[in-house]
Parts: sequence; C-alpha cells; structure tokens
Amino acid sequence: MPVTDLVPIIRIAARGEGLTEDGRHSPLSAPGDLLAIDGSLTWGPHHIEPACRHFPKCGGCQLQHIDDASYADFLGQRITGALGQQKIAAPELAPAMLSAPKTRRRVALRAERQGKKMLLGFNEAQTHHIVDLKMCAIMDPALFALVDPLRRLLHPMLRDRRAAGVQMTLVDQGVDLLIEKVEVEGLAAIEALNDFAAAHRLARLSVDDGYGAQPRWEPEPATVTLGGVAVPFPASAFLQATADGEAALVAAVEAIVGDAVLVADLFAGLGTFALPLSDGRRVYAAEGARDAVLGLKAAADRTQRTIAVDHRDLFRRPLDAAEIDRFDVLVLDPPRAGAREQMAALAASTKLRRIAYVSCNPSTFARDARILVEGGWRLDRITPVGQFRWSTHVELVAAFTR
Repeated sequence: MPVTDLVPIIRIAARGEGLTEDGRHSPLSAPGDLLAIDGSLTWGPHHIEPACRHFPKCGGCQLQHIDDASYADFLGQRITGALGQQKIAAPELAPAMLSAPKTRRRVALRAERQGKKMLLGFNEAQTHHIVDLKMCAIMDPALFALVDPLRRLLHPMLRDRRAAGVQMTLVDQGVDLLIEKVEVEGLAAIEALNDFAAAHRLARLSVDDGYGAQPRWEPEPATVTLGGVAVPFPASAFLQATADGEAALVAAVEAIVGDAVLVADLFAGLGTFALPLSDGRRVYAAEGARDAVLGLKAAADRTQRTIAVDHRDLFRRPLDAAEIDRFDVLVLDPPRAGAREQMAALAASTKLRRIAYVSCNPSTFARDARILVEGGWRLDRITPVGQFRWSTHVELVAAFTR
C-alpha cells in the first residue's frame, strides 16, 4: 500500500473515536495511528493494549487503547474545544490529573437473571445488554470482590428475565451497598441479606423496592470523611468517583480561594469543598438535596465549623447579585446541566472578585463561561481532572477573576 494511502489520526473526538485531519472518524484508534482507505489501522506509538478483557464491549470504558499522554491531551482538547464553540479563548491549562486504575470508589451496575445464569456488570456501549464482569480495571478491588458473591445473592431474589440495580460506594466503614428493584420476600430472603452483609462486613446494606432506599443492615452510621470531618452518608448519595480525584479538585479550589475569609459554596452536596474550606474561613453552603443538607449541617454543628447551611434549590431560586456581593469568593459545583440560572446574577455582581467553577461537563461549562466573560469576568486558568479513567467523562476546575 502506498504511503499516501495512509492518513494519520491526529486526535480523539468527543465520543472517543479517532479523527483525521480531513474529518474521517475511526473507532478504537489512537493519535499517531495510520488509517487506511479500507478502514484498517496501523498502530502508532500512542496505541496500547487494553487493560481489561471486556474492552471495548463494556460501556464502562471507551479509551483503554490510548496511553496516558494521549488521554491527558484528550481531556484538555475536550475543554478547549467546548470553549472554542462559545468563541472563548482557552486560558492556561494545568497538567491533567489522572486517577490510577482500580481506584473507582463508587459504581452503579445492572443485574439480570437469565435462567440459571446471573449477569452483573456495566451495560454494553449504547445498549441495554449487560457485560457480565469477570474482571475490572477501574473498580476498587474492595468493590469488585463483591461482584461474584452478589450474583449468588441476587439469583433467587429475581424472576427470570428481570433486572435489578446495584450501587456500591466505599465509605469510612467499608462498602455501602444498595440493591434496587428487588422485593425481599420471606424469612429466607431476609436472612440471606443479613448473612451476606455480615459475611462481607458491609458498612450498610439497603434495598429500594420502588419506595426509596431502606437500610436492612447498618451496624453503625455510615459516614464519609470530607476535609477531615466525618459526614453522615445517605444511601446512594453523591461522592467524587476517586479519592485522588477529590483531592485534586479540592486542591485546585483551595488555590483559587486563597486568603479569602468569606466563601460561598453553591451545589455544596455533603461538603466536598465547604468542609475543607471552613478551616479558618466562614462558609455559606447552599444545596437542594435535603439528605445532603442534613448530613452537612450535622457534621458542621458537631465539629463547630463556621458553615451556614442553606436548603435551597439553586435552579429555582439562585442567589441574586446582592447576596453574591457579600462574599470574597464563590465556589460552584453544579450537576451536568450546569448553572445557567445562576450565571446572570454572577455576571451582574459588582463586588465579587473570584469564582472557582467546578464542572463535570465541558459543554455546559463553556456555555456558562460565555455569560461570565460577556459580563466582564476573565477566565484565567483551568485544571483538567480525569477521575473517570479511560472514559470520555471530563472534569475541571476553572478560575475566574475581575
């Protein structure tokens, strides 16, 4: 084949496929690979052997075939590309932080009974078919150790061709397990749950049969430690995916907050940022989820942290400019939808000088950033964080000043 028939892959597109300079897409290709006219690939220096036997069928990972340098570049390009779509010049990007393999501390799996067989794993990419996990390169070993025992536990509880959900989170006391769409009927099923929880030393075992999570086993209250403070952890509550990812996000936010004394933390959750920031500062923490508010308030009161916790739906009732202007710096960590409703007031504020914006969606972040930039804010720097290793999920911390 003539050399001219081979076209190099120059980068990874948003959905994980390789892209050539002339716009051709090639699945499972890496930067530096050579794409032939017939679609075949010649591997380049950044193409590596996947770490997991289930790749690429399993939907848990999309990018196990590229090396860390290419993955870090992908994270940065996703951010700069989204900013470019909004006609915002990309600022300085800090080196991307990448979580290590087998450090994911929370996962959501699906289970399905098929006759004598019990499937448990992630969905196959873009389908509802379950990839029955025999190994996992991202899950913390303490979570993966429960996969096979869970198959045996769930099999008699599910009717044939019925599915269930399994959520596992590592908390201070061990594994917090939530089983969804399962009806626990009869003494034998109840005893099986209790025996399973005791044998595997679970922190908590909850069941949600459609009416909310109900704890069935909890020897002591489940907690997570945030900023050195143990916080009550509601079943299926949000927690950053990895401990080192959380640490990277907190460090980047701390660098932006700096010597500020009065801080607002919007979409505060259980206090991922509010609790570490409250060491020597006064913090206002707003959150819409009631259980998270109660947990953060209890932790703050017990440790006498100076945190004013406000149960507030920031989509329906965002802070106005006068409220914002009370603070030295504002931190916000919205869900994937972003914080469009809050942006107008931030753009209109006159006294606030610093914003730390934590985002898990470059597209909605860039949309919100445009409103701030048009309102006179300057986007100074961005720290990419890849705690969902080998996925196309991108997180970041951005510093705005004026």
